[in-house]
Amino acid sequence: MDLIKISPNKERVKSILKMVSLIEERIRTENKEKMAALIVVDYYEMIKELATAALLADGYKTLSHKDLIDYIKEKYSEFDAYETSFLNDLRILRNRISYEGLFIEPSFLFRNEPTFKEIIQKLRGLINKKIS
Repeated sequence: MDLIKISPNKERVKSILKMVSLIEERIRTENKEKMAALIVVDYYEMIKELATAALLADGYKTLSHKDLIDYIKEKYSEFDAYETSFLNDLRILRNRISYEGLFIEPSFLFRNEPTFKEIIQKLRGLINKKIS
C-alpha cells in the first residue's frame, strides 16, 4: 500500500461526512429505474469518501482507490472478506460505468443496495468513534 503519513485532520473528516450526507440525499431523490448506474457510482463515491475519512482520522492519505480498500481490509476487522471483495468489485464496476459508459440493470442496484448501506453505516460508525 502506498500511504502517506499525515497529521489526523478531524475538521476535514467532518467536512467529508457532510458531503457524503449530501450525496445520500441526492440518491433518495433520483429515479432508481432510470439512474441505476449513476446511483451505483454515487454509492461508490460515498464509500470511497468515507474510507478516505477513516484514513484521515488515522493520520494517513492515499491517492489510490485500491489502497483505500486494502487499508480497510487490513486495519478494520469489522469488514469481512466478502465485504472487502465486494468493495473491490464495486471499484471496478464504477470505473467501467464512469470510463466506458457501462449501463447496468436496475435489478443490480436493488439487489446490492442493502450491502452498500451496511458498508456505509459501518464506516460512519468507525469514523464517528474516532472523531468523538
